[in-house]
Amino acid sequence: MYLILVRHGESVWNKENKFTGWVDVDLSKKGEEEALDAAKKIDSLNIDINLCFTSILKRAIHTLDIIYNYLNLNCLVIKNYNLNERHYGALQGLNKDECKVKFGDELFLKYRRSFDTRPPMITENNLSIRTDVYNPKSESLHDTYNRVVNYFNQNIKKELTNKNILIAAHGNTLRSLIKYLDNISDSDIEKVEVKTGEVIIYEFDENLNVISKKTI
Repeated sequence: MYLILVRHGESVWNKENKFTGWVDVDLSKKGEEEALDAAKKIDSLNIDINLCFTSILKRAIHTLDIIYNYLNLNCLVIKNYNLNERHYGALQGLNKDECKVKFGDELFLKYRRSFDTRPPMITENNLSIRTDVYNPKSESLHDTYNRVVNYFNQNIKKELTNKNILIAAHGNTLRSLIKYLDNISDSDIEKVEVKTGEVIIYEFDENLNVISKKTI
């Protein structure tokens, strides 16, 4: 069976080079085009998709909607906050270049790419979408990894025994899954990047072991 991972298309804040995290911004025009391009790539695989997952953030939902409609799918879509992007704390809404100048190259890189460093926590005025069960004020990639991988193991992996699954989510959501599925070290995951609109396909055997992976 197959697991197809898609990062959402460019968002309006990606375009403005801002940290987004749990702020609920939509796709840019380019992002819609990237989502459509992802749909065409998935269509070329000739894989019947039986179940879809996404986050509760509109840029991922919008991406999945474009793919779902293009492929004329007729399957269940499950939305869950555990597939949300990493929460960037007080950095959310700030320009990345300006943050780099403010914090310096080394600390900026730790905030953005390291596995264990959390950015400064948000204030009460932050624009983040909230849930009733989990409202972080900042997350490291490690925090994101824990919630994403736990959700994957409890709710998604078992479905791969008889379903081909599509997940439309976010850069750090997918980096977390890739780290887990590819057994990537804490240090090496810093070098892994998933581009907007990128499509990654894993194939699993009957014992739910990964037997192949490709990016298109």
